Amino acid sequence: MLTLNPYLTFDDNCAEAMRFYQEVLKGDLQLMTHADAPPGNEMPGADPTKVMHSCLTFPGGVIMAADAFAGCNTGPAKGFALTLTFDSVDEASATFDALGKDGRIDMPLAETFWATRFGVLTDRFGVQWMVNAGMKMP
Repeated sequence: MLTLNPYLTFDDNCAEAMRFYQEVLKGDLQLMTHADAPPGNEMPGADPTKVMHSCLTFPGGVIMAADAFAGCNTGPAKGFALTLTFDSVDEASATFDALGKDGRIDMPLAETFWATRFGVLTDRFGVQWMVNAGMKMP
């Protein structure tokens, strides 16, 4: 069995982003800071307050993430989008609106030939999302 899970890297706001995603996606979040590392396993130069690893599990998916190491600016996320697919248009709309709060709507939710609703947004953390509902094609 193969599973593909996105791993996002943030510039010092991983905990904030992952807590936001937990609230929107109704998931179970585990966060580990560098201070939480077992004794003897500390990473040299790591900020103990920053997220070393996090994992958000929610119905139908997993997102993992961490803060970038000092001096490693990640810049905005480019060249990919996280995609959510819902059976319910209402659920898709509510999630789209929640993720888009304080972000940018790149393409409003609208009917397409492949879905009852499809939209694209970039959230306030710079992550692009595509939201589908009511898929029309197999």
